[in-house]
Amino acid sequence: MNRIREIIDRNRVWYCVECGKCSAVCPITPWETRGYTTPRLLVEKALDGDPAVVFDDPLFWSCLTCKRCSELCPSDVFFSEFVRDARELARNNGRSGECTHGETIQTWARMMTNPDLKQRRLEWLNNDLKISDDSDTLYFVGCLPYYDILFRNLAIEGVEIARAAVKILNTLGIEPQVLNDERCCGHDQIWEGDVNTFRALARLNLERIKTTGVKRIVSTCPECARTLSLDYPNLVEDHGLEVTHLSQFIRQQSQDSELNMDSKKLEGTATYQDACRLSRHLGIYDDPRALITGAGLDLVEMEHTCKASLCCGTTGWTSCGKVSKNIQVQRLREAKATGAELLITTCIKCQIHFKCAQQDPSLENEIDIAVRDLATVLADGI
Repeated sequence: MNRIREIIDRNRVWYCVECGKCSAVCPITPWETRGYTTPRLLVEKALDGDPAVVFDDPLFWSCLTCKRCSELCPSDVFFSEFVRDARELARNNGRSGECTHGETIQTWARMMTNPDLKQRRLEWLNNDLKISDDSDTLYFVGCLPYYDILFRNLAIEGVEIARAAVKILNTLGIEPQVLNDERCCGHDQIWEGDVNTFRALARLNLERIKTTGVKRIVSTCPECARTLSLDYPNLVEDHGLEVTHLSQFIRQQSQDSELNMDSKKLEGTATYQDACRLSRHLGIYDDPRALITGAGLDLVEMEHTCKASLCCGTTGWTSCGKVSKNIQVQRLREAKATGAELLITTCIKCQIHFKCAQQDPSLENEIDIAVRDLATVLADGI
């Protein structure tokens, strides 16, 4: 009980019972049929002091930690962080969420905590892409090579995103370092309460990164960017490195070194999906949009956009079921309603989840819009 009260105090959730604004915007609440649940009601259960009741709430493991509630909270409550910390407590008490994909992704993350693990992570590189061993810039690939295999049936871009990133960096005059023994960043582990695995992954990554002598880390994954820039310094070790998402980095660099974009290759209309880790977690909204329009595409916005954007439906590879599917379909319908030919995102998980939802043949005509990553779209124009 003392531990749950400590989590409540640290995340200011005492104030959560003063209003119910979060109830109207929580993406889970409208679709959850096991019982009515909202962030506010979950907090009320926590304030009663029985952690087991909190762990049994339908929202506890299905919460997307997307921070939509925080955007309009008048009391500055850290609800997503409260859920994250409480999930660690739940794990310590033998509780966990319902894993999807046969726990494959969680399993490979745990395997990566082995310091002696040998990987072949760089087979996606081709002769046209230039990397070096002494660059001051590290490209952090994340789990793209593994997702590429696991979700091959969805025709996701996977390592195409990694190739596009290096191609863009090369165009900017940068031959980045890329680690052959990079580990998963640990994002999913920390947000699902598996803090021990997160710390083990983080220490191995930091140990290897220190040997490179780099000054900055660039990632195409918003979750990697968030984890490396915020969670590593706060929860493991302050590495002192600049960490940016590729969209942010391109925008900064292109002010001095113009990207050689051929606008004839990038005609048409596109709409943009604000990945929750890049937008509400890191506050990056303008850079991707500027790159889309700067590449020659006409950008049309969805009904819910920027701080009010809808998440792609699940996170951490747990509790992915009909609730997540409904959220994904809702978002894809918004994208289709814009009349855009292309839905662009900056997060591989968004692409995976949207393309998975599009496998439903009964919804084909309603949600059949092409989904691509910003990096691959931009690389097409170089």
